[in-house]
Amino acid sequence: QVQFVESGGGSVQAGGTLRLSCEISKGALSGYPMAWFRQAPGKDREVVARIYWNDDATEYSDAVKGRFTMSSVISSDGIWKSVSLQMNSLKPEDTAVYYCNQVDRNKSIWNSWGQGTQVTVSS
Repeated sequence: QVQFVESGGGSVQAGGTLRLSCEISKGALSGYPMAWFRQAPGKDREVVARIYWNDDATEYSDAVKGRFTMSSVISSDGIWKSVSLQMNSLKPEDTAVYYCNQVDRNKSIWNSWGQGTQVTVSS
């Protein structure tokens, strides 16, 4: 099983910025994208950003588009190493635990979740 270790969360005021990082252990599949998810209290986990292995193309949910930027580090031999999420203009509704994981085209996962990192945005 691939392990994901998220970090970088914290407490900020609305309008602030945070940068999340996710270290990816060996075993992640080349060719499949990585995604950032978040889960707010009482809500389902949702995908907020996805990045593709081959061309670094990214996709964002409408809720974060224009404010969040996902990036990745892939080794010269095509191995996933880490992904990051730059979060600008944060809003109280961005408050959630953030996770990364590998996904397929349907945004389904097959690895276990990491511990996540808490982001709290106050108004």
